[in-house]
Amino acid sequence: MITMQDKFETMLAAVDLKSYRNRYGQIKIVEMDLDKDVQAIELLYKVYWDERNFLSFDEFYKRYLREKKNQLEKFRKKTTMCKDCFSRGIEARIYRTWAGLITQIHGGYVAESVFGPGSVSMSRKLDSQGADIRVRYKGQHLNYQVKKTSFNGVMSRRPLPRKSKLEGRAIDIKYEVPTVLSDPKKKDGTYREPYLRFIEDKRTRALKNGFVIFTPAVFKDDKAKIDKAVQTSRV
Repeated sequence: MITMQDKFETMLAAVDLKSYRNRYGQIKIVEMDLDKDVQAIELLYKVYWDERNFLSFDEFYKRYLREKKNQLEKFRKKTTMCKDCFSRGIEARIYRTWAGLITQIHGGYVAESVFGPGSVSMSRKLDSQGADIRVRYKGQHLNYQVKKTSFNGVMSRRPLPRKSKLEGRAIDIKYEVPTVLSDPKKKDGTYREPYLRFIEDKRTRALKNGFVIFTPAVFKDDKAKIDKAVQTSRV
């Protein structure tokens, strides 16, 4: 049976990351703070999580423009940008938001495959409270916060900051996306260190197009701990 996670993964695997990077990589025009009513985060959760509608970025952006038309024009006038500059800049800005959040939302589907249907909550509000993925399993809450990090010799164990206290356990998911995925070998044929670190981390894997996604290994240990605690309490 094809699951929602499978469908989402199929969509991600079809993304032409190289093309998008070439299209948007050098466009950094709309870099100021966006007004809340023109931000894309709430719509991203609505489309990909609530509706479970796995649109391509181009399809998502068309919907974003339809739903935010008036708010975008109001914001453009406030910035005093010309229509052409703003149009190119906001598209690149929304793409970066999309690419950054889409892996996180996919992680919610992976969590659901581990903890079971109906166990996962995701929303803009929870995101702002420091729970990118919130799990309720056997009466316990697990609040996962996702953070892509850069390797500087040692992975920091300092907890990620959270704006508010949610019921349950705060868990950080820190992961690395090395820049060498498309060129993992040195001239002598041996693998580069960042690539070796990546393949040793069983919590993530890379699709052929370079998209890095989470695996069930991120969540299985936490589920096993709860299962064991519940089983012990019944003895």
